[in-house]
Amino acid sequence: MGDNRNFIIAIFLSVLVFIGWQYLVINPQMEAERARQEAIEAAAGAETGAADAPGGDVRLPSVEAPAQPGIGGVIAAETLPRDSALAQAPRLAIRSAELDGSISLRGARFDDLRLRQYRATTDPESAEIALFSPAKTPAPYFSEFGFIGVPGANVNLPDAASVWRVAEGETLTPETPVTLAWDNGAGLTFLRRITLDEHYLFTISDRIENRTGQAVTLFPYGLISRTGKPSGSSFFILHEGLIGMFPEDGLREVDYSDLEGEPAQTFDASRGWLGMTDKYWATVLAPENDRPFTARFSEDPDPRREIYQTDFRYEAITLTDGENSTVESRLFAGAKVTSVVDSYDAAGIYKFELLIDWGWFHFLTKPLFHALHFIAGYIGNFGIAILIITVLIKLVFYPLANKSYVAMSKMKKLQPEMEKLRERHKDDKLKQQQEIMELYKKEKVNPLAGCLPVLIQIPVFFALYKVLFVTIEMRHAPFFGWITDLSAPDPTSLFNLFGLIPWDPPSLLIIGIWPLIMGFTMFVQMRMNPLPADPIQAQIFTWMPVIFTFMLASFPAGLVIYWAWNNTLSVLQQGVIMKRQGVKIEVFSNMGFDKVAALFTGGGDKPKG
Repeated sequence: MGDNRNFIIAIFLSVLVFIGWQYLVINPQMEAERARQEAIEAAAGAETGAADAPGGDVRLPSVEAPAQPGIGGVIAAETLPRDSALAQAPRLAIRSAELDGSISLRGARFDDLRLRQYRATTDPESAEIALFSPAKTPAPYFSEFGFIGVPGANVNLPDAASVWRVAEGETLTPETPVTLAWDNGAGLTFLRRITLDEHYLFTISDRIENRTGQAVTLFPYGLISRTGKPSGSSFFILHEGLIGMFPEDGLREVDYSDLEGEPAQTFDASRGWLGMTDKYWATVLAPENDRPFTARFSEDPDPRREIYQTDFRYEAITLTDGENSTVESRLFAGAKVTSVVDSYDAAGIYKFELLIDWGWFHFLTKPLFHALHFIAGYIGNFGIAILIITVLIKLVFYPLANKSYVAMSKMKKLQPEMEKLRERHKDDKLKQQQEIMELYKKEKVNPLAGCLPVLIQIPVFFALYKVLFVTIEMRHAPFFGWITDLSAPDPTSLFNLFGLIPWDPPSLLIIGIWPLIMGFTMFVQMRMNPLPADPIQAQIFTWMPVIFTFMLASFPAGLVIYWAWNNTLSVLQQGVIMKRQGVKIEVFSNMGFDKVAALFTGGGDKPKG
């Protein structure tokens, strides 16, 4: 039955291998491709986070179109470099400690935004991350706000071609809001006040003044439009695409592929938010609370283009002659920093903290992140924080793990008697198992107790993987030596002697130093006990560390460091318990080192020659 216990663990680990293989084949390759694209885009000064795709402009419908912002326009005849595209329209500068860019006065469009605190690579001189990009660039990405009239009303309203004038302010900063103005020449005036907080939140307050001599009905709206998808946008454990949160419908995560060739998805709400999310960045529209609106996710029906849009439309506003009205909306455009996102949630944006994809283990993943962030704040290194949090987790689960290791030690002490029973009933497997079960019952040993350390480790492993993979705080966070980014795989490789040979191995052969350390610690941990008597089970246990070494080589380095450190602590813990139980620790003999030593000391059979 001891072999059965090992067999159960082997099966369980094998299942983990198949699950992990998804990450090995799919996620790391896409992550490598994304890193490659970012490096190319950074070198060219292009925007990061959007795929190179045929460009196109997006314009709002005419007043004869349905009262809903729509996708339209013509395919751009040519694309321009970013600087040339920006020069196509007059602009108002945006400047803060975290943002840099401009607003196009043509259409009052947010189409030029860069994140000053984040770079394309770990090189501090690399290009800033560009979030929004103007029309006529390879991948336009922008947000705008406006008004749609009632069909047939023949009211001149500002659209994507309308040029607004700057009525107040010169540069939009957290300290200096700006006001834009547009007059339709027939008594309808629009004053747009734009403010920016210290991070990534814009507040757009539109005041409409009606002096037309008649009632005017308008539908205020906001939209985000994006041409192309981000590179490698189909991660197994992370949503990238359109996203929204509404009280009536809950969290809605819509992949880009979900919209292709499908009708628009609509949601009615009076609170919530909607937008587009990448791994580390997001753009989100947050309508005014308690003002009913209709949200929509859609894709351009033209198969020649790849344009995705999320928008909202408020209910109609009717202004009589001489009446004024004000409508307010918010735009988040920036990095998904946990503290910042949580602060907007606390400030009234409905469940905004779900913008970060914490996953199914939200209850474990987010507290784990906060613990790591807290420790790193004092230590100054997220890698050290991972080591410390691993020790703390070990202490929390010590009683359970201790009970498990005690049971395993007792089972090892029973190995001689079990071997006798197997030999005595070698021709009767059923009788053999019955006798072994009676022995377990007599000695009060649970053969399944050895599985507990593995089961305990799994949810923590995936929670830490999620933290390392999705939180921007881990992006480009260094450890020591060659590990300059805990969220990226160990860049070294055994197959080019860790850089001594001038050759770049393919991705499957990038087996770094830390994965090798992890594999060795796993090998030692598994050899704390002798191999199973069954040769198939023995082979599984022998090759399992090798398989995991290759599998985890493409995982974030921080996760591999955690696994290696956790294995080391487990070996020490099990060794102490085995010694207390009077069980002989035979790691070296189980690894076959005793036979090797005997050849050199004369204690074993010498090679014939």
